[in-house]
Amino acid sequence: MKKYIVPFLLMCFSYTLFAQDLYTPRNIRKAYKKETRSLSGAPGSHYWQNKGIYNIQTKVDIISKVVSGNETIQYSNNSPDTLKVIAIRFVNNLHKPEAPRSGLVSKDFLTSGLEIKSILIDGIKYEVNNEEWGTVKDLKLKTPLLPKSQASLQIEWQYPLSVESGREGQIDSNTLYCAYSYPRVSVYDDYNGWDILPHINRQEFYNDFNDYTFSITAPKNYVVWATGNLLNPEEVLQPEILKRFKQSMTSDQVLHVADSKEMQSGSVTQQKDWNTWKFKADHITDFCFALSNHYVWDASSVPLKTKRVSVQTACKTGAKDFEQYTDWMKYDMDWFYKNWPGIEYPYPVMTAFQGFADMEYPMMVNDSSVPDNLIDSRLTLDHEVAHTYFPFYMGINETRYAFMDEGWASTFEYLIGISENGEETSKKIYQKYNVKNWINDPSAEEDQPIISMSTQLSGNAYGNNTYGKASLSYLALKDYLGDTLFKKALHHYINNWNGKHPTPWDYFYSMNTGSGKNLNWFWNNWFFSNHYIDLKITTAKKSGKKVTVIIENEGGFAIPFDVIILNEDGTNTRTHFSPAVWEKNQRQTKVNLDSVKKIKSITLDGGIFMDYSPEDNTKSIN
Repeated sequence: MKKYIVPFLLMCFSYTLFAQDLYTPRNIRKAYKKETRSLSGAPGSHYWQNKGIYNIQTKVDIISKVVSGNETIQYSNNSPDTLKVIAIRFVNNLHKPEAPRSGLVSKDFLTSGLEIKSILIDGIKYEVNNEEWGTVKDLKLKTPLLPKSQASLQIEWQYPLSVESGREGQIDSNTLYCAYSYPRVSVYDDYNGWDILPHINRQEFYNDFNDYTFSITAPKNYVVWATGNLLNPEEVLQPEILKRFKQSMTSDQVLHVADSKEMQSGSVTQQKDWNTWKFKADHITDFCFALSNHYVWDASSVPLKTKRVSVQTACKTGAKDFEQYTDWMKYDMDWFYKNWPGIEYPYPVMTAFQGFADMEYPMMVNDSSVPDNLIDSRLTLDHEVAHTYFPFYMGINETRYAFMDEGWASTFEYLIGISENGEETSKKIYQKYNVKNWINDPSAEEDQPIISMSTQLSGNAYGNNTYGKASLSYLALKDYLGDTLFKKALHHYINNWNGKHPTPWDYFYSMNTGSGKNLNWFWNNWFFSNHYIDLKITTAKKSGKKVTVIIENEGGFAIPFDVIILNEDGTNTRTHFSPAVWEKNQRQTKVNLDSVKKIKSITLDGGIFMDYSPEDNTKSIN
C-alpha cells in the first residue's frame, strides 16, 4: 500500500492548491470523484465520451422547401452506465407553434416541424407520435444499451424549411441554408447524463464529436456547399468548373470557380435532373449544407504548417463585402495560426455563405452582407471563423456555458481587429459592442456572475455575460500573465481538451497548471462575483519626486489600467499596471510613481475596460 502514498498526497495537494476556494457544483465534484476529470485540469484517467457514426442521405425539394432523409447512426455507449433511454435532438422543431422560445416570432417563422416516418433501434421498430416531439425527446429503449456497447438507429424523416429564421432556412426562393437538418442523438456525458435541455433560440448548442458521411440530392443547376470534403466533384460538376475547383485546392490566388453567367446558363453542374453531392467530415460536432442556383462561387487555399485549407465563398453577384471574403478568410487562417490562439486551423475546408444569421457552423459561416460597412462585415467574419476553435475544436457546452466560446471569439475578433484596423479603431468598436451597454446599465441583472448557467440568463444579461464580460476576463488574464505565459497556459488547456467536452472548471484548472500559478483569486474575482468596472482615485499626493496614488476598486473586477500624469507644461507620462495590483487586496491599491515636473492632474485610464463612473478617475494636484 505504501506505493500509493505519494500519488495520494499529490492528489490532496492538487485539490488543496487548485480547488479549495472555487465554488464547484455537486455534479462537477462527482466527476472528480469518479476520475472522469482531474484537478490538474486534464481529462481524468476514467474520462469517456460517446460517439455516433452518421450515414445520411437527404434530398431537397426546391419547390416545397421540404428536406427529407434517411439516416443510419452507429451509436457507441462508451460510458460505464447502462442507458435505459436514448435522447433524440432536432433543433428545428423550434419552429413548431407550440415550441418554447425565448421571444416573439412571426408567422413566417413557424412550420409543422419534424415528421419522423419511421425509427428502428437495433432493428426494433418504435412507435412515434410526432406531436409529442420538441427540440429534444427521450425514447425508452426496449433493450437497454449496456456499457461499452453499440446501438444502430435507422430514422426516416422530413421537415419544411421556414421562410423566416434565425440560423437556417430560406434565404431566397432558390437559396437554402440547411443547418441542424437531421435528428441526432443528444449528448450523454459524465457530469449531467443526457442533455435534455430544450433549444429555445437563445442559447446555442452542445453536440458529440461524430463522423459524418452526407449525401445531398439537389436539382440540376444547384450547387451544394457543406461541412467537410466534397468526395465526388467529378460526378456533379461540368469539366471546366471541375478543373477550376481542383485548381483552387492548391492555388494561392482567388479563382472564380463559377460566375453569375455560368450559373444562369446551366454550365456549372451536371445536367441530370438530380445530382447527389457527397461530403465527409470526421470527429466534428455538427454538419450543415447550403445550396443555390444563382450564387457565385469563389475559392482559393491557404498553406499552413501541415496542410492546405480550401477557402470558399458563395454569394450573390455584386456583394462588395463577400467579393473579398475569400481573401479575408485566408488572412484569418494565417493570423489565427501565427498569433492568437496560435493553433493551426484544424479542418480541411472553410466556406462562407451569404445569408442572414451571422452564425458559425463547423467549417462554414452564414453571414449577412454589410456592403456599406466593410470593417463591420470583416469583423463579423473574423468572429465566426474564430469560433472554429471555440466551440468546434473544443467541444464546449454552449447551452450551459456560452461564455466559454463567445467570450473567446469576441477576444480573438478584437485582437485580429487591431491587426486589420489599428488599435484605436479596434478599441472603439470593441467598447461599442462589448462593453458600453453593460457598463452603463446599473440594473442588478446585468451584474450576474459569469459562471451563471446561460440558461438562467435572459435579455441583455445573457449577451453581457456571454460576450463582453467573459472576453474582458480573458484579456485581463492575458495582461496579468503576459503574452508568453498566457499563450502557454491557453495551449495547455487546448491540448487537454480539443476533441473533448471541457467544463469551466476544466478551463480554470488547466490554466492554473499551464501557467504554474494558483489563479483561483482571479477566477473568484471574475467568474464567481457580481462585480463590475469602477475605479476611483481617493488620494493623489506628490512629495518631492515621489507620487503616491491610492485607488479604490468600487466595482470589484481585477482590471489592468494606466495612470496618466499630466504635467503643468502640457507633457504627460503613462504607466501601466496589470491586474496583479489587485491580487492581495481587491478593494484598494497604492501605486508609487516618479515625477520631476510640476503635476497638474492624475488620471486613470482603463482602455477597453470602461469605467462606470469616469468622473472620479481624475484628481488634481495642488
